[in-house]
Amino acid sequence: MKFIVSSSQLLKQLQVLGGVINSNNTLPILDNFLFELSENQLKVSASDLETTMSSVVDVESDSSASIAVSARLLLDTLKTFPDQPLTFKTEGANTIEISSDQGKYDMAYFSGDEFPKAVSLPSPSTTIVPAHILGTAISKTIFAAGNDDLRPVMSGVFFQFSSQSLTFVATDAHKLVKYSRTDVTADQTAEFIMPKKPLNLLKGILGGSESEVTIEYNDANAKFTFDNVVLVCRLIDGKYPNYEAVIPKENPNKLTVDRASFLNSVRRVSIFSSKTTHQIRLKMAGTELNISAEDLDFSNKADERLSCDYQGDDMQIGFNSRFLSEMLNNLSSNEVLIEMSLPNRAGILTPIDGTDEGEQVTMLVMPVMLNN
Repeated sequence: MKFIVSSSQLLKQLQVLGGVINSNNTLPILDNFLFELSENQLKVSASDLETTMSSVVDVESDSSASIAVSARLLLDTLKTFPDQPLTFKTEGANTIEISSDQGKYDMAYFSGDEFPKAVSLPSPSTTIVPAHILGTAISKTIFAAGNDDLRPVMSGVFFQFSSQSLTFVATDAHKLVKYSRTDVTADQTAEFIMPKKPLNLLKGILGGSESEVTIEYNDANAKFTFDNVVLVCRLIDGKYPNYEAVIPKENPNKLTVDRASFLNSVRRVSIFSSKTTHQIRLKMAGTELNISAEDLDFSNKADERLSCDYQGDDMQIGFNSRFLSEMLNNLSSNEVLIEMSLPNRAGILTPIDGTDEGEQVTMLVMPVMLNN
């Protein structure tokens, strides 16, 4: 096996794939990248058994072979090179030699046959989504997914495809985000729960891509194909909670406020809140929004006033400042609308401007009981 490749091109692909590899693998072979060479194309794969990701790099070669190479050693070596052609050549039964302008480096390799094969999806359903839309959908929702191992269905993002729209939902029971697109649709109705890890990998590489992503899925697995990357992952098994039931329909109290000023106020005031509850209090009356927090243990207290447009009964409601900041930070609009009914019912956050045609974002945050 022998091939010549650009060091920076190879490093760029390997850094993306490196995100798949766990720090403590049950199978030692999973600490490696799989190199599959067929003439002028090198297919590199990484796997943790649940998720397998591969990408194709153009190389100069006339041989074909399959070997597994230490991921950590290769990444650490490539990071130190300026951009230059590198020659990879297998020597004997278990060593691969890398030659650069500076010198030669030998590392052990294993047979590619030991590497687990990616799952194949027999007769899957297929939906095609523009990469930038899928990237936005993931980044707008993934922060709201839970981390509770006891409720695995909530630790992923729920994909809901229909002939009218594509909907992506994430919740951890304290906050919920629903992101819909009516400008992209699927041929048939489908629902599945994607785990966080593959979504974070996709989020990292979809941002700058202009291409389209082909999503293939069945009951157990999903496969994402775009540019020169293929990602196959196991879906989270289980039924997603009925999220529509928790979104309150009647919300007579409506607060419109400048997003950036509100976010800055929440961040400032929350510094003075209790370190256990992170509770801040919103008090609305007329055109004034009062944001306050108090930490009784340390006699810390903060109070700010913002001008706003408020329609409804005067009310006070408590929120966890971390959840509120995360949500406001995740929106890009100039103004946000917060709809509320009672101090013990969830508040709904929606952007007033800055959304694309056919794009809808609904964020829901559960209140915190106020101790008067």
